[in-house]
Amino acid sequence: MNTPENKPTSTPTTFGMLKELQKQFAVFRDCQPLAIGIDKQVIAALPEINRRVLRSALAMHTRSVRYLKVMQHATERVNLDGSKGDAVTEEQRTYAATSLHEHFKKAADERKAQQAAEAAAEAERQRAEKLNQLAQKFSRN
Repeated sequence: MNTPENKPTSTPTTFGMLKELQKQFAVFRDCQPLAIGIDKQVIAALPEINRRVLRSALAMHTRSVRYLKVMQHATERVNLDGSKGDAVTEEQRTYAATSLHEHFKKAADERKAQQAAEAAAEAERQRAEKLNQLAQKFSRN
């Protein structure tokens, strides 16, 4: 991603940025509850970072199932250097649990819709096959 002069060759993708953060910082790699304002800590550590892509990467990370599972039981947030940050409030834990519930409900609803669509397609295929068999049986040859 960087040239020998350590200058970015192009704007990194959100996913690429997240992978870089995970490689460089244990709080991302270990999926620990991030301190409020972690973006400012990252910018201070990596001033050349693309802020817009960083915010997208942070959003992707903090909305992930893995992160939300950690957050619903967390008691303390962690700074970029691994030191303890603020406490995780009950409201924040509830938000994480609610987000997880909504995510899994949406996934289950999508699976049900997919299964229903597959069942309808199979029923239509069987109906067409039966009609074809009847047409062959009663056709004048």
